[in-house]
Amino acid sequence: MFVLLPGCEEFETAHGTAANAIRSIIPPSWYTAGGYWAGEDVPGSPRIVVHLSEQKAYFYKGKHLIGETVVSSGKPGFSTPVGRYHIVSKDRDHISIEFGDYIDDYGNVVKSNIDVRKDTHPAGTHFDGARMPYCMHFNGGYAMHEGYVPPFAASHGCIRIPKGMARHFFNAAPEGTSVIVKR
Repeated sequence: MFVLLPGCEEFETAHGTAANAIRSIIPPSWYTAGGYWAGEDVPGSPRIVVHLSEQKAYFYKGKHLIGETVVSSGKPGFSTPVGRYHIVSKDRDHISIEFGDYIDDYGNVVKSNIDVRKDTHPAGTHFDGARMPYCMHFNGGYAMHEGYVPPFAASHGCIRIPKGMARHFFNAAPEGTSVIVKR
C-alpha cells in the first residue's frame, strides 16, 4: 500500500484557503467573541490546531474546519510548548492551585497574578486560585481554558480561549482529542 501525504507547505496553503472560504460564507450569527463556530452536526474525529504566531486556534472534525478563535498563549519566559498532544483530562469548573491572587480578609487583592511556587505569601493574606472554566489539560500542567484574551501572548503557558468560544471547544473535544501546537 502506498500513501501520498502533502507536505507542510501544501497543508498550510490548504488550511488558509479553507479558513478564508468558510469566513466568506458562514452566517454572521455563527460568529462569537473572537471567532466562529459551525460544527454542531459535522461528522469526523475532532482535532485542535493552535498557531502561536497567529494567536489562534482552529477546530477540525475530520478534514472540516468547523471553528476558529483567537487565543492568548504563554508570555515570554512562560512559553506554551510546541508539539503534538492529546487532551488527557477535562474539568468544567477548574480552579488553579498554582496561579491566582493573594487577597486579604476583606477580599482586597494584595498581590495579583501570582504563581504560588515563586511569589512570596504576604502576611495576612490567603491564596485565591484563578478560575479556569472549560479546562482541557493536554500536557502536564498545560491546558486550554476560558480566560482573558488580550491580542498578544499573556498567560503562564496555558492557551486561553475567550468566553464565547471556550464552551464550544470543550463540548466538542472529548478526552483523547489531538491538540497540535505550532509556532
